[in-house]
Amino acid sequence: MIEGAAVVTVDAPEPNISATGTEYAEGHVVIEDGRISAVGPGAAPPQPGAVRRVDGSGCLVTPGLVNTHHHLYQWATRGYAVDATLFGWLTELYPVWAGIDEELTGSAAAAGLGWTALSGCTTVADHHYVFPDTGGDVLGGVVSGAERIGVRLHAVRGSMDRGQSAGGLPPDSAVEDTESALRGTEDAIRRFHDPAFDSRVRVAVGPCSPFSVSGELMRSSAELARRHGVRLHTHLAETIDELERCDREFGCDPVEYAERLGWLGEDVWLAHGVHLSERDVARLGETGTGVAHCPSSNGRLGAGTAPVRPLLDHNAPVGLGIDGVASNESGRLGDELRQALLLGRARYGPDALSVRDALWMGTRGGARCLGREDELGSLEPGKLADIALWDLDGLGHAGIGDPVAALALGPLPKLRGLLCGGETIVADSRLTRESERDLTAELRRSCSSIAAKGVG
Repeated sequence: MIEGAAVVTVDAPEPNISATGTEYAEGHVVIEDGRISAVGPGAAPPQPGAVRRVDGSGCLVTPGLVNTHHHLYQWATRGYAVDATLFGWLTELYPVWAGIDEELTGSAAAAGLGWTALSGCTTVADHHYVFPDTGGDVLGGVVSGAERIGVRLHAVRGSMDRGQSAGGLPPDSAVEDTESALRGTEDAIRRFHDPAFDSRVRVAVGPCSPFSVSGELMRSSAELARRHGVRLHTHLAETIDELERCDREFGCDPVEYAERLGWLGEDVWLAHGVHLSERDVARLGETGTGVAHCPSSNGRLGAGTAPVRPLLDHNAPVGLGIDGVASNESGRLGDELRQALLLGRARYGPDALSVRDALWMGTRGGARCLGREDELGSLEPGKLADIALWDLDGLGHAGIGDPVAALALGPLPKLRGLLCGGETIVADSRLTRESERDLTAELRRSCSSIAAKGVG
């Protein structure tokens, strides 16, 4: 039972410039058997049986943040190509990534998930699309990393079948043939996907992008995903280079190309969506296709910023993403609340996005992108107890009367607690399952190992 904290439930189905739903200046949240059983103002009513009380004074309670796009393996390759555009960055890094293996992905995933948990994140969609011939069970490494930290994982089984010899960007050693990619994807669904209400691991189907994947693989992957009832994810419309390449190769823009291949719909969410026309935005809204907005990564690579306000106005699901930390070295989803807010206002004006819009995208909007709005993303009875308890009782937030403004505009607060399914996975800004020091040492060894292979 959490009492005495400001509570922002984010129970509004749609974002609004002035509110995201019910809020209590001082309220309570009651958790039982991994789910929320009550939310309300003031002190909680008497509860039967033994109760563990948490003093939330000076804190803000929100849903746990939902990260809709990540590449956890990239935690071992930060700081490369720091002044490059996307295509130049990929050209430098693909040969490095061709040397990853199961041990590295496990270490990088545990480190990355631990770090983003410390920024308030309880659910992460990780898009893994590099499967070297000698890498072993690299996706299994990502899943094991999530189990170590205790967060929910949406393991997006990615794929690439267009190496350099076929006009793609990655070296041939880092791609699969089409049939192998489809078999590997189906195997991942059978091994790891848990459709249960409270599942910790789900699998989505995620060919990497139109410039590293054949049309055949894109179309067949969509058919495979729908046959198994799982979601679809890919990169789309991230850079001007991509638009020009799409026009040269396919005679259309990326959204039109995606639609030709069966890649629009309520079971699809797309990473980035920076360069979208008015028609594209309307079409995403009409089809219920989601967008993972990654403001820091897009800024780091100079790609631009997504048309978030128009997307929201057209009722397209919009969530926030860290993206790989090779293009967002900060690696904290909590930071993306502020980044999304500032970049949205820089593009559309000061009234384009509110602090509550930013929180909505980071919670309920992300849950909608992942198809889990009935389970996650808001504080409502019956939903899973994925909850962040932000400590605003310090110098960094003193004097900011609105706790949501303190969270979204101030420095990222420390966590007094982070719960996933009612389990405390962060307590007083420390991970409960793993030592941050041990994760750091393990990650350093992984960074050294990939450098020692000489592929960088």
